[in-house]
Amino acid sequence: MDIGLLAVIIVILVIALIAVFSSLRIAAEYERGVVFRLGRLIPLKGPGLFFIIPFGVDRLVKIDLRTITLEVPPQEIITNDNVTAKVNAVIYFQVVDARRAVTQVLNFINATSQISQTTLRAALGQSTLDELLANREKINQNLQKIIDEQTEPWGIKVAVVEIKDVELPSTMQRAMAKQAEAEREKRAKIINADGEFQASQTLANAARVISSEPGALQLRFLQTMVEIGSEKNTTVILPLPIELIRPLIEVGRPPDGSPTTPMSDRGTKPA
Repeated sequence: MDIGLLAVIIVILVIALIAVFSSLRIAAEYERGVVFRLGRLIPLKGPGLFFIIPFGVDRLVKIDLRTITLEVPPQEIITNDNVTAKVNAVIYFQVVDARRAVTQVLNFINATSQISQTTLRAALGQSTLDELLANREKINQNLQKIIDEQTEPWGIKVAVVEIKDVELPSTMQRAMAKQAEAEREKRAKIINADGEFQASQTLANAARVISSEPGALQLRFLQTMVEIGSEKNTTVILPLPIELIRPLIEVGRPPDGSPTTPMSDRGTKPA
């Protein structure tokens, strides 16, 4: 065989092997290959092993279908009640249509980030500070719905939007601390007043029971004596009912109720 022909065959085989290896591609389970053949879009490739035409005929773009975590940088907003705050958020989204993610937008991650920032400022500007702090779950759902509607033409599905932090000015933080302290004092006073009212009602009920049952007062007296005796006191005070000593008070008083004249004030009657 001619040496020149053999060299040509070897060169052709080498070129063929290079072409085969350069056209060999592998896509993971979570990846899809978007292929443009001479500028025209062809069906998706992958997952697994597939071939493309080398030497610039086919152009391959791999798209990751896993959920992407995107952190939105802090945005300065003005709430509906004219309070300035800085808010940052995190967004979880994924590509559901790899072909549209390549053909409908230049950089779908950057585009999603930009639309998230503008939506965050616009949506939170319609809420008051109290709503932003108290109804965060509702605001998150509203943000997710708005961003998902805008990214849907790009083949992007926004699953979750979470507001991470709300940074307030120091003057507003002090004002909110004073408000919270005043609210706690208000609740404490209301609880204290309610307790005193319930205690007064209980005492009034107890007084009515004792006044209607003579034996109840004696039982209460005996209970008090037991409590005093358990304290190892050297002095014991015995309260006596006024009805018990009233006969002693009445001794020596004239029948008409006028006070008696002391012996020292009585004079000698003339003979």
